[in-house]
Amino acid sequence: MTLTASRPPSRLLDRDRASGRAPRRRARWPLAALLAVLSLLTLAPFLAMLVVALTPAGRPTLPAQWPETLTLDNLTSVLSASGFVEWTVNSIVYSVVSVVVILLTASMAGYAFAKKRFPGRDVMFWTFLATMMVPFQATLIPTFVLVNSLDGVDTFWGLIVPTLANSQAVFLMRQFILGLPDELFDAAKVDGASELRVYLTIVVPLTRPIMATLGVFVFLWHWNDFLWPLVVGQSDATRTLTVGLTTLRTEEMQLSMLMASATVSVVPCLLVFFLLQRYLVNSIAMTGFK
Repeated sequence: MTLTASRPPSRLLDRDRASGRAPRRRARWPLAALLAVLSLLTLAPFLAMLVVALTPAGRPTLPAQWPETLTLDNLTSVLSASGFVEWTVNSIVYSVVSVVVILLTASMAGYAFAKKRFPGRDVMFWTFLATMMVPFQATLIPTFVLVNSLDGVDTFWGLIVPTLANSQAVFLMRQFILGLPDELFDAAKVDGASELRVYLTIVVPLTRPIMATLGVFVFLWHWNDFLWPLVVGQSDATRTLTVGLTTLRTEEMQLSMLMASATVSVVPCLLVFFLLQRYLVNSIAMTGFK
């Protein structure tokens, strides 16, 4: 019987080094450092905006020089403006209601276009998708005339309803649901599940990552929307935050006040992103897995 001696650890290390594993591991550090530097560069505009917003009015600030003192007076002036609370509530209602309705309708339409067979399905889908090529500015006046004829100007339904037909959301939901295995839906049908139960027990749970990602994007679109709320919201009762803050601007308004207004409007977007960032990562991971 022949005994085989085990290889010394040094030979194993030499073999790993010869195969190139160690150099590849070391080569990741420059890439990680580059990504870290690029991440800091993307934060630079936000930090500059915050510094300018905290600079006393009339004092020199960035980019000329670093301010000598920082104060919260500019942010306090913006937050204490008449109508600020009402504008914020209007923006929340406009964004949240739009997110809920768009996710509901887009997931249903995406499920129908992805897993159902009916005459004219593909023609209907591509026709609906073709509306993405039409800019909103081209349909602004006809949409306003239609809403005005229905007495929807300066109302919440007139503000929200015209923005609910979101072809991008339907496209993303359809593409995601296409990757779900058909065996799940066939098994549900064999068990006698209704379409509503299939949607609630299969489609909704499995599409949570893409729904969370889409919800973030839809919230940002509506929170930062300016043109349509400017046209429809003609009083503080329906005026959103982005439109309301522009009413505070005058020709003599200091740059620090403008940056304070921008800081206030961007904070909710950052909060939503940080609260749902894990769903964004899961969505990207699942997309790569599929």
